[in-house]
Amino acid sequence: MRPVNGSWTSFGGDLHLDLTERRAAGAGLRAALEDALREAVQDGRLAPGTRLPSSRALGEDLGIARNTVVEAYGQLTAEGWLSSRQGSGTTVARRQLPAPAVRAERAQQPQRTARHDLVPGRPDLSSFPRTAWLAAARRALATAPHEALGYGSPLGRIELREALAHYLARVRGVRTDPDHLLVCTGVQQGLGMLCAALRERGARSLAVEEYGLPPQHAVVRAAGLATVPLPLDGEGARTDRLDRPDRLHADSGAVLLTPAHQYPTGVPLSADRRAAAVRWARERDRYVIEDDYDGEFRYDRQPLGAMQALDPERVVYAGTAAKSLAPGLRLAWLALPDALVEPVARLKVLADSMSPVLDQLTLAELITSGTYDRHVRRCRLHYRRRRDRLVAALAEHAPHVRVTGIAAGLHAVLELPPGSTPEAELLARAEAAGLALSSRSWHRAAPSDEDAPPALVIGYATPPEHAFPAALAALCELLRGA
Repeated sequence: MRPVNGSWTSFGGDLHLDLTERRAAGAGLRAALEDALREAVQDGRLAPGTRLPSSRALGEDLGIARNTVVEAYGQLTAEGWLSSRQGSGTTVARRQLPAPAVRAERAQQPQRTARHDLVPGRPDLSSFPRTAWLAAARRALATAPHEALGYGSPLGRIELREALAHYLARVRGVRTDPDHLLVCTGVQQGLGMLCAALRERGARSLAVEEYGLPPQHAVVRAAGLATVPLPLDGEGARTDRLDRPDRLHADSGAVLLTPAHQYPTGVPLSADRRAAAVRWARERDRYVIEDDYDGEFRYDRQPLGAMQALDPERVVYAGTAAKSLAPGLRLAWLALPDALVEPVARLKVLADSMSPVLDQLTLAELITSGTYDRHVRRCRLHYRRRRDRLVAALAEHAPHVRVTGIAAGLHAVLELPPGSTPEAELLARAEAAGLALSSRSWHRAAPSDEDAPPALVIGYATPPEHAFPAALAALCELLRGA
């Protein structure tokens, strides 16, 4: 590109240098050029190894003297930003950048680049129904009205909300309708909007289960609410503690629960404790947020119905396609009480206006055609067989390990006897063996002085089928000497 009033240039088709504002601020021509080039290197527009134009070519493009460019190149070379070799021209220097600081709350978060991936929280991505999804997308796009491709309701496409209302009532017992359903870009976005809406109502904290998902806790705190842990036992969260001011801030606006399959312990919330949470919400004008993250995957008996059916005006139901299909779709939904529809929809507009339309239409087509039900049934059988293989392998090769939380879901908790190898050392050994997994303590909502026995959280659904045997063998080898 050629210069306009000698103020800027572009080379390589992508990089723009603007000297106008710098010169207007009083910088000399050479200083302005040095600043522009230095900034381009710092922000990554000029990657290490990029070859710069010759001093003559850049001078001609900018309409300035070649010597000015030579002097600017020389100064930046002396500073280490550029590198110059006779016959090779001038390039951006290759520099060793400091590693980014790791935040303390994420320091133990498991990595996903290991050879064997058993990190919980994901389905087997190779089981995504690509052919069925593509066929549904074609049908949905062929029949979608033109207005569907424009700006629409922040609640989401009516086709998906209608399909979800029928599906959730049939499969999970949820009592809602399309006007009270909101489609969001993942449960974490939905949770963030709910927390912001609760804060507008005067809430200052949110009760959470003692063990949970740290990224969700971070979302709650980012919305301005403190997290107050509820202890867990064999019946799930101690919701009877909600009425105790010494256990919960008096200004808590809601409690976040995973009642069908507590994450990560796997304990279902008992009927009495469900009732206690709903009673607390009614009497105190509060809400229960029900995260039904994997409620469709129960193996040893019929799935537990959604807690939301006990009181749709006090329980917010949160569901997702992340486990049944894939997290990359970024499709989740909230069944909202009447009083929260307007504030949450308003916050959705501020967040991103609306979720992607074509994916919503495709999911609606999958559900209404019955394809989604068939896919979930196949996955349920697939994951149950995975679970059984895990239990059998551990019984044979690591009989000292107790496997819990396996009646449902896509993960298991492996509890080691007291005095076994500490969790931190187990994680270090796993990393050295190329095995990615998670520890139970990483899921704690708050630090604890309790000296609990070591335990691992294993995502047995995560590896593709061809990689599962090797991942299982690596896990058994790790635990054999633990």
